[in-house]
This record gives sequence, C-alpha cells and structure tokens, in this order.
Amino acid sequence: MFRTPSPARPVPLAFGGFIALAAAMGIGRFVYTPILPAMAAGIPLPPTEAGLIASANFLGYLTGALTASAGLFARHPRWWFLTGMAISALTSGAMGLTPAFGVLAALRFVSGLASAFVLVFASTVVLERLQAAGRPGLSALHFGGVGAGIAFSAMLIASLEAGSASWPQLWFASALATLVFLAVALVLVPAEPAADRPAMDGPAAQTHPDTAQKPPAAQATPPLWTAPLVRLVLAYGLFGFGYVITATFVSVIAAEDPAMAPVQHLVWLVVGLAAAPSIYLWNAVSSRLGSASAFALACLAEAAGVTLTVAGFGPFWLMFGAALLGGTFMGITALGLTQARSLSPAHASRLLALMTASFGLGQMIGPFVAGTLREATGSYAAASLIAAAALVVASALVFRSDQAWANSQ
Repeated sequence: MFRTPSPARPVPLAFGGFIALAAAMGIGRFVYTPILPAMAAGIPLPPTEAGLIASANFLGYLTGALTASAGLFARHPRWWFLTGMAISALTSGAMGLTPAFGVLAALRFVSGLASAFVLVFASTVVLERLQAAGRPGLSALHFGGVGAGIAFSAMLIASLEAGSASWPQLWFASALATLVFLAVALVLVPAEPAADRPAMDGPAAQTHPDTAQKPPAAQATPPLWTAPLVRLVLAYGLFGFGYVITATFVSVIAAEDPAMAPVQHLVWLVVGLAAAPSIYLWNAVSSRLGSASAFALACLAEAAGVTLTVAGFGPFWLMFGAALLGGTFMGITALGLTQARSLSPAHASRLLALMTASFGLGQMIGPFVAGTLREATGSYAAASLIAAAALVVASALVFRSDQAWANSQ
C-alpha cells in the first residue's frame, strides 16, 4: 500500500520511530502524570490509589517488555508495534469512561503492556533498517520521541485545562492524539518484508528498546554473575525506584503547593524538553569519561533533581529539579543497558531480562511507597528523599565498578 523507504531516506524512518515512541511512551505511558492532579480533585482519587494505578501501569510495562523480549512475537514487529499504538489509544480513551479504581488500574496495566510492545517492536524495525542504511546514529532521533512525547502531553493537557476541560476529556484528547500519531507512523514506517523477519537472535538480543547497538558476538561463555554485574543490576533497580516517584507525582507536588501552582503545567513540559536531547548528551559524556562514570554522574544529578522538587525553594528550583530529572532518566536507561551487554555479551538476552526485571520492580514499588507515605505524612517529601538516597546508592554501586567496566570497553 505504501512505498518502502530506501536506505537513502533514513531520516523519515527515524522520525517514524520518534512518532511511535512519542505516542506510546510520552502519551500512553506518561500522560498520567499531568492528568493526575485533575483526577485526584475530580474523582476524588486518594494518593494510595493514585500510586497503585501507576504501579499497575509499570507492572504492565514490565510484563510487556519481558514478553516481547522473549521472541514469541518476533515475526511481525511492525504489526505488533502498530497494534500496540492502537491499544494504547483505546486504553487512554477508556480511562475517561469510569472513576472505578479497579477498572482504572486494569486499563493502566494494559496500557503499560502496549507501550512496552511499541517500544520493543518499533525499535526492532527502525534500528534494523537504520543499521542497514548505514545510519545507526539516527537512533538518538528515534529515542528522542520519548521526551518529545512528554513535552507534547504537557502542552496538550495544559491547553485543555486552560479551557476548563474535565479529567475524562483530558483522557479522550490523549487517545485522539495517539490515533493521529498512529496514522503518521503507519506512513513513515511502512511494511518491508526484509525488516519484518525475526532477527537471528530475536529482538531481545539485537535491538532492545533502550539501546541502539548490537551486542558483539560471543567468543566464550563466561560466568553470568560477576561482582560488577551484580552491582549494576542492583543499581538499575534502585534507579527505577529513584526516578519514578518524581516522574509520577511531580505535577501533583506542584499543584499541592500554592507557591508552586503557577508552574504546575510547565514542570512536566520541562521534563520532556530536557529528556528529548538527553541521549546525545550522555553519549558524549560517556565517550569522554567512560560509561561507569557517566552512569554514576547521571544518578547523582538525578538525585539532586528529585530533592529539589520537594525542597520548597521556589518555582525556579522546582523547574530546575524537573530539568535534571528529564535530562537524566533516558540517559541512565541507555547507559545501563548498553553496558550490561558489553560486560557479558555471551549472556545478552538473559541480562536484558534481568535488567528489565530489576528496573521494573523498582518502578512498581516506587509509586506505592510514595502514595502510602503521602497519606501518612501529608506530602511527597519523605518518599522523594528516599528516592534520592536510592539514586545516590546506585551511583556508588556502579562507580565502584569503574575499573572493571572500563576494562570491558
């Protein structure tokens, strides 16, 4: 139906991936953050239930990522990521149909699963075609869609709320935007049988959603568990816990403080704008300092950002904290997964699952802890400071591995 893009046109292809991730991640996975203040006031939705709904989404994402990475759906990656976008749109729209907690949690679970499928399979298609076209560097444009989608969702929700839209209408608009993005991705990433064949080692081994490089061929089978890998897996789980509390509740944090309310709609926009170019930034830092030092530095910067969002220093520092969060979480994700594969290429697929599981567990625990502590203490400060401490520990764990990590380069 559509012409297949030639290797001479990789930019439209990368932009198609950008659009897919903007829809499934920036909207489907993260739009809950800017909509949450309206839901909390309109339903009303207590903090514990808000946290559990977020945790359900992250459980769905973990389930989807592990399922997609297992290779069971590898034959038609384009079909699966387009289907995931459609499901993401449907579940977003359905969120506006009922205030029932159980239904909302179930919908967010399915939405998380769908977003993982889009991330895995859109990356499988786009990154393989970019590699074949000799333009693997455009993968940063592809992954930049996550931050751009966050920024778009912030502007969409802010503009609708300025017009007094209700929380269900915010979800309906998000669903419509996802459908529009689906139509664009359908054109920019057309069917190509050669790219839609399953990879020899499956999508988990070839193109994980958060990293663009293929693992080097295994020459031997060294032990899976080494001290640097154990520390890295633990650090990755702490990172998942450390970033997700602020990423879920930062708009609520701003809305609940009268001094911060004027920047409530801007704070999530800042997160997205900072996230969009962050892969380029942290790749440059990694090439200069080494992957371990870059990972440790990014975790410390993110810890500072998480702390600033609840420090009460004023709107500027809240916005600066949001920028530090947005500017680090995608970079840490890419650095961690890339280096896990470099440390043990013979176990690339297993490490993908272990890292994803560790990260997903941290993501699921974070919102529940935050909601529970919010009801117990009256603010998100305690949970955010615990998250910042977790990021500091993650930094220390990986920094200790600096020499072993450097030796793997």
